[in-house]
Amino acid sequence: MTDYVSITSCRSCGNTGLANILDLGLTPLANALVKPEDQGKSEARYPLKLAFCPFCTLVQITETVAPEVLFREYLYFSSFSDTMLKHAAELAARLISDRGLGHDRLVVEVASNDGYLLQFYKQSSVPVLGVEPASNIARVAVERGIPTICEFFGEALAERLVAQGKRADVIHANNVLAHVADLNGFVRGFQLLLKEDGVVVVEVPYVKDMIDHSEFDTIYHEHLCYFSLTALDHLFQRNGLVIVDVERLRIHGGTLRIFAMRADVPTLVEIDRSRVNQLLHGEAEFGVNQLGFYVEFSQKVRNLRDDLLKLLRSLKADQKSIAVYGASAKGSTLLNYFGIGREMLDFVVDRSSAKQGRLTPGTHLAICSPHKLLETLPDYVLLLTWNFAEEILEQQAEYRRRGGRFIIPVPEVKIV
Repeated sequence: MTDYVSITSCRSCGNTGLANILDLGLTPLANALVKPEDQGKSEARYPLKLAFCPFCTLVQITETVAPEVLFREYLYFSSFSDTMLKHAAELAARLISDRGLGHDRLVVEVASNDGYLLQFYKQSSVPVLGVEPASNIARVAVERGIPTICEFFGEALAERLVAQGKRADVIHANNVLAHVADLNGFVRGFQLLLKEDGVVVVEVPYVKDMIDHSEFDTIYHEHLCYFSLTALDHLFQRNGLVIVDVERLRIHGGTLRIFAMRADVPTLVEIDRSRVNQLLHGEAEFGVNQLGFYVEFSQKVRNLRDDLLKLLRSLKADQKSIAVYGASAKGSTLLNYFGIGREMLDFVVDRSSAKQGRLTPGTHLAICSPHKLLETLPDYVLLLTWNFAEEILEQQAEYRRRGGRFIIPVPEVKIV
């Protein structure tokens, strides 16, 4: 197969000697939803192995599927999540206030999706520019009035924008750094595009939460890397940026939000980096730079699989009907690695109209509108988008009032 390559050296520091942590076998691409007419066709599957770099502490998968295969048509629209919209609105309001942003500034978002974040800057008359490689999603953003470049971000694009006189006061990169094969070129692009007093705001899933809470289902081919602050600090310093602040967020099962500035800004010496230093020290204490922190992860995942399969088999033995909420990438990883398919599950519902009418990768479960839960009233619903559990449980209050129950599989199997 020529559309992926396996790496033998670290994506960040280039050192060899990666240590294996977890092998999820051959899996389909997590967002490659199947059209009904293609159900009988063969489905590409790729190795999915997780490894640790002992030199810069980066956790990463060892396969790189071509970005053109993964991202040119993409079916994840951020605006379908109320949680994501609220998160974006609060972040934009905060940056507008803290940075004094107005009509003479520029906010750039890399992997801007359908404009879910930039729309809040535009509403406050702050000029914006999105960079989104998925043509179908970029088209939606443009239709909403968000100027969007349909390209992959990196040094070359940053240089071209600077040559056009564009420099950013704020650069956002939410849940995209994990998707990038050329980490150093990507971060150097930030450094080039950023104004001298500008700030880069990056959000990534936090590897400590992933390990602590057995969030193995966040591992799929689009997520090449799983970051600690220690790994990010090495990466950003190597490319002319300094992380000046960090926050831990609950969203997506545990997220790091970092704020970075150019290393050549004289005023950096006046900035309080106490929160950064505190978390770096904490990571050293819990062993983020040691293979030992990660070695039990594989067994924890196997235990989770055994617990969920035991529950589902018991429910099916009692003639209970089971549906699924969330045609998500993490759901694809869980179903395919655990070997759960149509013999146990009836159908999937998802709020995204872009996904409805398709089939799930590998397992080929029909994806329907959430209305089907009330129409058919399955006894149980396996909640694969557990990171939005609070939002979804509230939306499905009527189904629950009628006796429906949800199974939440991560970080431990429970029924609500």
